[in-house]
Amino acid sequence: MTDLQLLEKEARTIRATCLQMAFDGREGHLSASLTYADVLVALFRRWLRPADAAEGRSEDRFLLSKGHGCTALYAMLAACGKIPKSDLALYNRPGGPLPNHPCEHALSALEISAGSLGHGLGVATGMLYGMRVKGDAARVAVLLGDGECNEGSVWEAAMFAAAQKLDRLLAVVDYNGIQAVGRSDDLMGHTDLAAKFRAFGWEAETVDGHDMGAIVAALERVPFRAGRPTAIVAKTRMGVSFMEEDVLWHYRKPSADDLARALGELGVPPLQKEGQP
Repeated sequence: MTDLQLLEKEARTIRATCLQMAFDGREGHLSASLTYADVLVALFRRWLRPADAAEGRSEDRFLLSKGHGCTALYAMLAACGKIPKSDLALYNRPGGPLPNHPCEHALSALEISAGSLGHGLGVATGMLYGMRVKGDAARVAVLLGDGECNEGSVWEAAMFAAAQKLDRLLAVVDYNGIQAVGRSDDLMGHTDLAAKFRAFGWEAETVDGHDMGAIVAALERVPFRAGRPTAIVAKTRMGVSFMEEDVLWHYRKPSADDLARALGELGVPPLQKEGQP
């Protein structure tokens, strides 16, 4: 396999793991988790850097703003060895480390808690501003949902980031076209989010959120322009054919038949089942 094919396979594994977690934990929000798996793998495997004292930076940060899509992040943390794979079986269990919206007090591997939408970009912006004051050259990536971009707080943060020339800030929008029980374009007026970010002083592009080569190539060019924050709008879908046209998968929980059918389509086992016959 090529490097890109390995990344694509890992993204399928992340999707399979999300499905297994949703089934075991009896929790939905699959449309929020399955869609950004490719982007997440590319960020963790190709963009986020470890700490480097010689370069004056701590570890790059990743913030998940749309917290209801947390199973993909939990799966990625497990794949990277930041949490035990065995913890995935504790998803949505009372008192466990992996609630259905991420909580940094339950899981120290997280940068922020998330649930109420519209806060992640503001937190990322403030975090990066403080790091710059301290002379820390690390970068911050934040992932938002397209529906979340209805929130005015997103654009307040966007204006501040542009005014402060925070070019080590990357915002990725998971444009999966779904929010709650409606289509994003119908509710948002078919807004071109890349153009909107540019109007707020950012550099921005739209990519196919399932073209791993295009995602990696875009990440390699960040910042797109010195002195400006970068936004990548990733057009995505769920990656499981029979789920993609049904907006109710935002909340619907998979049955045993749904799980078997989806895992068969993905062709890879979830992390919880790796190595089993």
